[in-house]
Amino acid sequence: MKKIVLGLMAIVVMGGGVFADEQANEGFVSLFNGKDLTGWTGSLDGYGAENGTLVCKGGGNLYAEKEYDNFVLRFEFKLPENANNGLGIRCEKGKDAAYYGMELQILDDLGSKYTGLQPYQYHGSIYGVVPSKRGKKGTFLKKVGEWNFQEVRAIGDHITVLLNGEVIVDAYLDDITETVDKKSHPGLHNKKGYIGWLGHGSKVEWRNIRIKEVSADYKVISASDNATPPEGFTTLFDGKGFTNWKGVTNEKSFDNPLVRQRATPEERAEMQRKADARMRQHWFVRDQGALYFDGGGFSIATDKDYADFEMFVDWRLLTVRGDSGLYLRGSPQVQIWDAHNQWNIGSGGLYNNQKNPSKALKIADNLIGDWNTFYIKMVGERVTVKLNGELVVDNTVLENYWDRKQPIFPKEQIELQCHGDPLEFKNIYIREL
Repeated sequence: MKKIVLGLMAIVVMGGGVFADEQANEGFVSLFNGKDLTGWTGSLDGYGAENGTLVCKGGGNLYAEKEYDNFVLRFEFKLPENANNGLGIRCEKGKDAAYYGMELQILDDLGSKYTGLQPYQYHGSIYGVVPSKRGKKGTFLKKVGEWNFQEVRAIGDHITVLLNGEVIVDAYLDDITETVDKKSHPGLHNKKGYIGWLGHGSKVEWRNIRIKEVSADYKVISASDNATPPEGFTTLFDGKGFTNWKGVTNEKSFDNPLVRQRATPEERAEMQRKADARMRQHWFVRDQGALYFDGGGFSIATDKDYADFEMFVDWRLLTVRGDSGLYLRGSPQVQIWDAHNQWNIGSGGLYNNQKNPSKALKIADNLIGDWNTFYIKMVGERVTVKLNGELVVDNTVLENYWDRKQPIFPKEQIELQCHGDPLEFKNIYIREL
């Protein structure tokens, strides 16, 4: 079995922030302008632009004009009940993409019309060839009528599909000696071909369709292998393991610093043991460089307490309307959320403030699935935040959420917040002041 190696990070300093090379738009190009079908060919009558989305009306195959070989494709999509479509990759125009290329299923898995599906027919599967992974609820899709985020990587013979943060397909085509459906797929090993939507008569909507072309030997490797902390900073997450980190638990209110401070050493040790065990069930090092949270469990924290500091942290949401944040000195929070679809308020604000400003000064967030960079400076009670080089919090007092009658704790842990949504972090650096 081949070893999976994903992601290429090189650090540069820009405008007071640290950015990975995949971050200034990450090299992606939009495939849909939100207005019309410029750049697309094929069944132009079966699709159209409506309110900034690409809509399948009658169906047929709609192809991007250009052929692609190795790429990373990101998009959001929404399904009505019993919807059925497909994503053709490396396919031959005018032929059945499921056989003369690859068709990745786009399907309402739990629709009433699809109770007798074969494993290779569920959403995300390489039709007839590789079944997709399915969740405990039968699917990783959002509810009908809600937006989903999907990322598809086709790099050499390696095909990866991520749906709402879950890797549902991770396949090496060269390892496949027999297709699951026992049929001939003469285009399975095409080196190059068209990308297209394969309509089957039902309405499907897409938006934020973008693609990044890469080389056949493109690899996303550990951030620690290619990234050096800015001068004076140390690495909090090395892209390999949980050195410098520990679990957090809300059992017996132990997420509250006041409760932890009152506990005996024995109580703290026992609760830390439970928190660490839970952490290992829901936090993982993924893509050999990204710290991945699956949406379950609880937050994690630095194993060291900090007073005044500067830090950089890269993060990306993997679901539409995703939500998370960073606790500073054990108190919430520098907000992370889907600014484009949720409240029309940017990430980075001090969400739990009541007397002092709580909202970000502007929306500086990238699209769902794209990486963002925070620069955070905390001195005394005051916090400054830059998001992707833009000032979003300007020297604002962070209030003590746990006891608003007292100022923020002078020294406490930094936490990456659990809020029920999958997301990733990387390139976490800190400098004590």
